Amino acid sequence: MNINVLLVDDQTLVREGLSSLLSLSDNVTVVAQASSGREAVRLTTESEPDVILMDIRMPDLNGIEAVELLREKGSRTPVLMLTTFDDHESIMRAIQAGAEGYLLKDVSLEVLVDAIEALADGKTWLQPAITERIVQGLKESKAPEGDNEQSLVEPLTDKEIAVLRLIAAGLSNNEIAESLFKSTGTVKNQVSSLMAKLGVRDRTRAVLKAIDLGLL
Repeated sequence: MNINVLLVDDQTLVREGLSSLLSLSDNVTVVAQASSGREAVRLTTESEPDVILMDIRMPDLNGIEAVELLREKGSRTPVLMLTTFDDHESIMRAIQAGAEGYLLKDVSLEVLVDAIEALADGKTWLQPAITERIVQGLKESKAPEGDNEQSLVEPLTDKEIAVLRLIAAGLSNNEIAESLFKSTGTVKNQVSSLMAKLGVRDRTRAVLKAIDLGLL
């Protein structure tokens, strides 16, 4: 399987470095590069990539605004946000805008390719290191005790919270099942249930919604 990627970063050296790194992978091809969010929107239509690697901080149109514009235009191309910043608010805004995952730029090639493959396969990608930073950043604004259940149609069970914590750690359903000594089918049902209660459509947003509510 070959995955066509649009690489978006306003720093030429970073962009070319990532492109050279990805050229070492047999499964990924960088088909286009953009130096701004506005250029990324245009090139998404022209190059029809399978996945977009998008920097958050850029001039003209930043990564978050670019994702919002892409979704407004009807593009469903999955977006993986790349950042060097410990800015939990920007990361959460990017996910809320429609991005499917996020990574720090200092990850290994193996992790980067794994994330790209996950998004190309219709999945989402959470980097635990950033999730931990989001948790730390939101501690001061954590919802008061007793408010969490009011934010949900139905509160999460202890078992669902346990599954949610393992999702935040980056584990797959099979890995969660092994960790909790449950069947994969049971875990799938619990994941579906907790996402329905949180009112989200994927694992990334489930974790971020739970963090925002102070459940993690």
